[in-house]
Amino acid sequence: MARNATRTRARILGAAYRLFFQEGFSRVSVDAIAQAAEVTKRTLYNHFDSKDTLVAAVLDHQRAYALAQIQSWRPIAAATPAEFLVALFEALERWASRPRWLGSGFTRLTMELADLPGHPARAAAHRHKAEVEAWLAEELARLSAPNPTELARQAMLLSEGCMALMLIHGSTAYAAAAAAAARKLADGSDS
Repeated sequence: MARNATRTRARILGAAYRLFFQEGFSRVSVDAIAQAAEVTKRTLYNHFDSKDTLVAAVLDHQRAYALAQIQSWRPIAAATPAEFLVALFEALERWASRPRWLGSGFTRLTMELADLPGHPARAAAHRHKAEVEAWLAEELARLSAPNPTELARQAMLLSEGCMALMLIHGSTAYAAAAAAAARKLADGSDS
C-alpha cells in the first residue's frame, strides 16, 4: 500500500511540475493536475492539503535535481575563479538556447507570487537559490578567490538578471555580457 502511495505522490508531483513550469502556477487548476496525474481530485488532496502545499512540495522535490544540473556545469579544467564563472555563463547560454526555454522555474514562480511573501513556494525557492549561492562560494573558495562569498553573491545577481533579460528579449547575448562582467569581477577580486 505504501509503495502505491509513493508512486501516486510521485505522479502528482511530476504532473504538477510540468504544468506549473509550462503554464505558471496561477493558470493551472487542481483539476488539471489531477487529470494529468491520472488521479481523482480527492486522491490529490489526500496527498497535499492545498495547491499551495503542492507547489512547495514540487519545488522541494526539484531542488536536488536543479542543483545537480547546475553543478554539472562546473568546468573540469577551470584554474581560476574567472574561468569558472565564465564557463558557468557559457553553460547557461547553452541551456537558454534550447527550444522553448522558459528560464528558472524557481525564479518565475517567485515573481508570480511576489505579493505573497509568506507563501511556502517562495520559501522553497529561497532554499534552492541559497544552496546554489553556497555551492558557488565553495567552488570559488576552492579556486582561491579572495572573497568567495561576495563573488558568489555577485555571480547570482548576474545570473538572475541574465535569465530575466534573456526571457524578456529572447536573446542569449545577455549570457556573454554576464560572462564578461563575471570575468571582470573575478579578475578584480584577484588583484
